[in-house]
Amino acid sequence: MLKATDSLDIQTLSRRLMDGSVRPSEVVTAVLARIEAYKARDPAVWIHLLSRAELEARAAELEKRGPAGLPLYGIPFAIKDNIDLTGQPTTAGCPDYRYIADASATVVKRLVDAGAIVVGKTNLDQFATGLSGTRSPYGACRNTFDARYLSGGSSSGSSVAVAAGLVSFSLGTDTAGSGRVPAAFNNLIGLKPTCGALSARGVVPACRSLDCISIFALTAPDAGAVFDVARGFDAADAYSRRPAAGGRVPSTFEHLRLGVPRAGQLEFFGDSGSEALFTAAVAKLESLGATRVEIDFEPFLKAARLLYEGPWVAERYVAIREFIEKRPEALFPVTRQIIGGGSTPSAADAFAATYRLKELIRAAEPVWDTVDVIVTPTAGTIYTIDAVNADPVRLNSNLGHYTNFMNLMDFSAIAVPAGFLPSGLPLGVTLFAPAFADSALCKLADSAQRAMVATMGATGNALPPAAPAPVRKDAATVRLAVCGAHMSGLPLNGQLLERGATLLRRCRTAPRYQLFALAGFTPARPGMLRAEPGHAIEVEVWEVPTAAFGSFVDGIPAPLGIGTVELEDGETLRGFQCEAYAVAGARDISALGSWRKFIAETAAPA
Repeated sequence: MLKATDSLDIQTLSRRLMDGSVRPSEVVTAVLARIEAYKARDPAVWIHLLSRAELEARAAELEKRGPAGLPLYGIPFAIKDNIDLTGQPTTAGCPDYRYIADASATVVKRLVDAGAIVVGKTNLDQFATGLSGTRSPYGACRNTFDARYLSGGSSSGSSVAVAAGLVSFSLGTDTAGSGRVPAAFNNLIGLKPTCGALSARGVVPACRSLDCISIFALTAPDAGAVFDVARGFDAADAYSRRPAAGGRVPSTFEHLRLGVPRAGQLEFFGDSGSEALFTAAVAKLESLGATRVEIDFEPFLKAARLLYEGPWVAERYVAIREFIEKRPEALFPVTRQIIGGGSTPSAADAFAATYRLKELIRAAEPVWDTVDVIVTPTAGTIYTIDAVNADPVRLNSNLGHYTNFMNLMDFSAIAVPAGFLPSGLPLGVTLFAPAFADSALCKLADSAQRAMVATMGATGNALPPAAPAPVRKDAATVRLAVCGAHMSGLPLNGQLLERGATLLRRCRTAPRYQLFALAGFTPARPGMLRAEPGHAIEVEVWEVPTAAFGSFVDGIPAPLGIGTVELEDGETLRGFQCEAYAVAGARDISALGSWRKFIAETAAPA
């Protein structure tokens, strides 16, 4: 039996469903009771709920089948009402746009096939245009901690449904921050996957080239579990992408290089509490082992401004052109104002903006040679509903300050709860990295969430115990220390990634080595020799599948080879070494302690 205060986080509820102490039918009964009770606090969360009969039939179907092979057996979830569900209405937050879906969105089908129970469809900023949660004819959703404040949008109802403990997780969409800002405002995890990692087939588009489905969850492992079920290539979605290696991002904070924008590039819109909370959050991530690296954030900020200054507003117009031209009066006034502006940019404007975006992406690329992950506030501040209604465009724009560039620049991101303001309202930080780092970000977010908050959403429930670390299967993998061109982001790193290798950490060797710049190699490569006395040399530790290790070693040219390397903490493992004869006449770069530093030095203008 589920009590009104019992946690619906996936880890806890799944354990109870699997051991039979709770049945799917009891989950349905409890969820419907919670939804009904919550209407008195916020009647705007849902646009459409499935009937009790439909939900009870689904529960009975699951109980008859049993949990075997269903990783989300009996887990209740909500979907934003711009995502299709077979036989149910889709409105995209506009009653006159309403239609009955012939088929479920690909992602919804995958989740249902895994045993999850769709409870209903949630409110949103109309046509997913906005970050406030106030732009809906169905009403403004309210913050789960203080009803005077924003829930965040556009996935407003999806965030509230999870934070209030009405469902275990929910689907939103995220084009410019809609899956992260509401998470920050409601003490949730908000996973914005790599664009195309989750199929967008069956989603009413906002900006089709930038849209992605997002996941709201009470914990990072829950978000990761949903992502693992939902992801996958969909040939019927022109923007779906085949999975690619994201191995350059470590899954722990130990020795992780954490990019933080320069102080002068951070914007909190006069909110000193938010600034203090972000400063404390960065300090906590450093306490987990991360090394703070200050970065130039200007290219990212300039890209963010392109989203609404450039022709991507025209893409919003194209998404509903036939409807808005026939029924402009059907749109929420501020939504009509914003999307209507997309009718004016020209093809020339589109090309100019695309060229500028490419320039900014290139300008930002060097940052990733110095950091693994970047952390920013998810939003610089939070506003009351009344304040946003009085100044809807400017304040909404402020909310996207740290989010608008993400999909334009093809990053994966996760919003993580960071604590509470003096007002008692939550705010969060966002960790982001290049595309296909989604799983690693979920692992990092788990550590970060546990370091910064103790409760989930607005439920008051404590985070469940951390999952035990997986037992290492040493026979299945080889740990390899890499000191040169095979390091992440360097020319030969693909030889590791294509073999399924994973970056574990960055560290240094024991101070017993020399490093030389060898001649005659393209690309340039170093040679490392054991020497007493010697230097500590920067290395990356990669985990390589044993089955692929042999072919990797076969490709290593003499005088390089694989030997035993000692790390600064005393661990010994396989690693690159060089035969002594090859360093005669080679430049000794041991004092630099790093092949990356040598590359940067030689690339610098004279």
